[in-house]
Amino acid sequence: MAVGKVDKWKLKKWYDVSAPKLFKEMNIGEVPANSDAAMQNRNLVIDLFSITSNPAHMYTNVHLKVYDASGTAAKTKLMAVEQLYSYIRSLSRRHKTLSELVTEVTSKDNIKMVVKLIVVANGRITSSRKDGIRDEARKVIHNYFKENNAEEIINNIIEKKLQGEITAKLSHITQISKVEIKKLEIPQGV
Repeated sequence: MAVGKVDKWKLKKWYDVSAPKLFKEMNIGEVPANSDAAMQNRNLVIDLFSITSNPAHMYTNVHLKVYDASGTAAKTKLMAVEQLYSYIRSLSRRHKTLSELVTEVTSKDNIKMVVKLIVVANGRITSSRKDGIRDEARKVIHNYFKENNAEEIINNIIEKKLQGEITAKLSHITQISKVEIKKLEIPQGV
């Protein structure tokens, strides 16, 4: 055995990672790192169920980024809310039509976000109806984001209130089975 070798794991220290203010800054786990600088800007993906303990959030992941690490504490900000791929795939069935929409929006408090939406309609529908669904959904999303601040928007997306509102507005075009926000990206974080 070589003399002077040090186990790298013994040099690391454990940081208590806390959730963003949106989730009441609760402790979500521990992460090892060599130093505070190594902990900065680290990306973490955690399922929303482990934060909220709500079974309805089983298929939702939250992307967090460490912005402050000092001592043994690390603070995070929310970067994205995303539905699991397996859940999105389960929406695609026979005799259903999927319409997808990606749009950039700005909230009332000037936070830019990217919304990736998927609309599931019953039966096969024409391309003109798919276009109508996308156009109407884009209008609803842009109006909603102009009227609300970022925290309200994120809470309503997590609780599926925005999706319900979009479903109600699209029901005059065709019979809508489900509306899901596949991913909400927040490039600057909240």
